[in-house]
Amino acid sequence: MDSRPMLFFAPEIPMSNEEFRLLRDFVYQHCGLHFNEESKYLLEKRLGKRLQHHRLKNFKDYYYLLRYGQQKEQELTEVIDVLTTNETYFFREEFQLKTFTQEILPEIRARKEKAGDRRLRIWSAGCSTGEEPYTIAMLLLDMPAFRDWQIDIIGTDISQKVLQAARKGVYGSASFRATDSSYLQRYFVEAEDKYRVADQVKSLVTISHLNLFDTPRVALLGKMDVVFCRNVIIYFDLPAKKRVVESFYQRLRPEGFLLLGHSESLMNISNAFVLRHYVHDMVYQRPELAAPEGL
Repeated sequence: MDSRPMLFFAPEIPMSNEEFRLLRDFVYQHCGLHFNEESKYLLEKRLGKRLQHHRLKNFKDYYYLLRYGQQKEQELTEVIDVLTTNETYFFREEFQLKTFTQEILPEIRARKEKAGDRRLRIWSAGCSTGEEPYTIAMLLLDMPAFRDWQIDIIGTDISQKVLQAARKGVYGSASFRATDSSYLQRYFVEAEDKYRVADQVKSLVTISHLNLFDTPRVALLGKMDVVFCRNVIIYFDLPAKKRVVESFYQRLRPEGFLLLGHSESLMNISNAFVLRHYVHDMVYQRPELAAPEGL
């Protein structure tokens, strides 16, 4: 008798060009994620796991499941989870954060106090597993000038999987590659070889699911003083970038700030913002007066 364990090798199912176009266009229309022709292998490999999960014979059947299946919404969530990259860590892009705390926030504070307004609203769009909104919260907790302010930091992402991690707020060493040890001591609690975000940090942050392409739901966020959207729009094509940046413009109050990743710019995307040159970084700002339609 052969006692060796039986191994099951699921055959890889090839994706035809037609199936690639169907699935690519479906994902794009849902959330703006753009996959060019060279990305066919990526979709084939990552979505192939979902075919195996549902025991489907080809990608066209999977496309019909996504469009018409009884659990299409849940399956679409799985698709977003396997297709998106969620690399992030605390205190990412130090120079930009210095501009935020040393120049942008004092400017906002001076303007708002003059108007008798002590509320600050910040949106971390594409917040992934939560390191960015919690970083913003820690920076604000370190600023006595905002101690008696009403602060709302809203972190959103399209992936339910990463949002679960963000709400849990427990992180391993990879998330702290740029974190000063003093922040670990003051704003985290050790929990089984990991660190849990302290309640005073969490109290400033709301984590929510949001598709940046869902314009009516984006509008429900209300007006913001600052929008962080770093290393997100690089996954969009030009029309999708224009659509998302326009929604940022609409969400920002006059003179509000838009902070993108260092590899991102609004060149050829929008002329509605002003590029401000600060000591440590350059940042986009919505002008005081509204831009003409279509910019």
